[in-house]
Amino acid sequence: MPRISGHRLTLLIVAVLGLLLLIFKNQLPSFDIQKVLESVSGSLGAWTYLLVGGLAFLETGAFVGLIAPGEFTVMLGGAVAANGDISLPLIVGVAWFCAWAGDTVSFMVGQRLGRSFLEKNGPRVGVTHERLEHVDTYFDRHGGKTILIGRFIGLVRALAPFIAGSSEMRYREFLPYSILGTGLWATGLTLAGYFFSRSLDKIATYVGKGLLVFGITVAVVVGLVLLYRFLREPANRKKLGKAMDDNRLLRPLVVLGRRFRPQAEFVGRRLTPGGPLGLEVTSLLAAAAVGLYVLGAYWIVVSGNPGPTPGDATAMDIAESIRTGWLTGVAKVITAMGSTWVLAPLVAISAAVLARRRRWPDLYVLLIGVAIISIATPLIKNAVDRPRPAGGLVSASMASFPSGHASHSVIWAWLGVTIAFQLRPGLVWRTVAVSAGVVISALIGLSRVYLGVHYMSDVSAGWGLGAGAFAGTAAVYLVFIHFRQNVGPDVRSPTGQDRL
Repeated sequence: MPRISGHRLTLLIVAVLGLLLLIFKNQLPSFDIQKVLESVSGSLGAWTYLLVGGLAFLETGAFVGLIAPGEFTVMLGGAVAANGDISLPLIVGVAWFCAWAGDTVSFMVGQRLGRSFLEKNGPRVGVTHERLEHVDTYFDRHGGKTILIGRFIGLVRALAPFIAGSSEMRYREFLPYSILGTGLWATGLTLAGYFFSRSLDKIATYVGKGLLVFGITVAVVVGLVLLYRFLREPANRKKLGKAMDDNRLLRPLVVLGRRFRPQAEFVGRRLTPGGPLGLEVTSLLAAAAVGLYVLGAYWIVVSGNPGPTPGDATAMDIAESIRTGWLTGVAKVITAMGSTWVLAPLVAISAAVLARRRRWPDLYVLLIGVAIISIATPLIKNAVDRPRPAGGLVSASMASFPSGHASHSVIWAWLGVTIAFQLRPGLVWRTVAVSAGVVISALIGLSRVYLGVHYMSDVSAGWGLGAGAFAGTAAVYLVFIHFRQNVGPDVRSPTGQDRL
């Protein structure tokens, strides 16, 4: 009797269970998911945060996703928020943070246990040393994309962080893909549950089908990529062309392909990136996503209740408890570093230096980022129209949310990054430049809370706006220049690099 392999047996069991479910589904107990939702909302309340966060963490942190994918639980959190029992921005943040934490734990377990475990026990199930070498090579080249895309495919989501850790992928390379992937996953599913709370059973079905279609699409894309790599080799193209030329039905395609080959090569060269977008773009998108989430979450919160949040009240109490005459004088000097009188000359001098050194990408990002912050800050202030705290120690105009000083203070941090990675080489100088920029930005924002002219939520939203403006602009510009093949020297740095 022929032996059935493990994966075929698994597929057979799944097929049988699916057939039995289809035949006997009418005999299964039915329930009204809306009533269940109302019951959960009334009984759990704030405990929904723990439920959603716990399962979002355990899905990858403890491989629970292999048994029960967590999409429905996250959508349930959004639906409970729609009923008014919990905060929508907070449940998004909880799901996002816990999903990222689960990825991190799974990665660390894979890093500490996975490699030795796989080396020792892998050969028993056919995972040889040579296959592990192939996995290492794959994650060196495609690990980030697997983490990002795999977040939306149940089985891959549960295993990818562990495999990434066991394949010796560095955490600093893993981190931005995990942050971006978990953020998109948590936000998308929570909003789906929020907006379709009255038909959660239907949206759960649609999401399940959508993720299935997404998985199939990814498989097709991977197949096309493999086909492209196969055809990229002249010997393979010659072999395939000969086989098609010998076939009467396929011969017209060969003739047509030869006829339009020059035009196709021209289009292909224009559409092929000059290099992989890779870690830089993903890191920038992750930073922009976190910044814009902070801005959006506080925007929603203060629009419904313009008074101080619990965190604002705590920050105000701390500021009042440490106020002294000399510290107030220092705070006034620091807050001036976020004013137009200081930042405008700083930006002008920085732009002149970048232009002189022909650092055009950095110059464009700096100017566009500053323009976005300068336009968006007053627009959001007028839209939210949040009153300032009473009893400020310095004069301030316009509405309180978001803090203009905080949003513009990110210019210091961005210039620190620019100096670190473009103008001064060396690890020590880079660390000093980045740290100095971030510390100045942080102190400017905190000085506004200390002086009593902004709430902490105003400052946090301002930082989020600034980070989103600069990181988002840099990511878009990186994509743009990478999709321009044969970029002229007018947009490249003197060393021929496009790095921001």
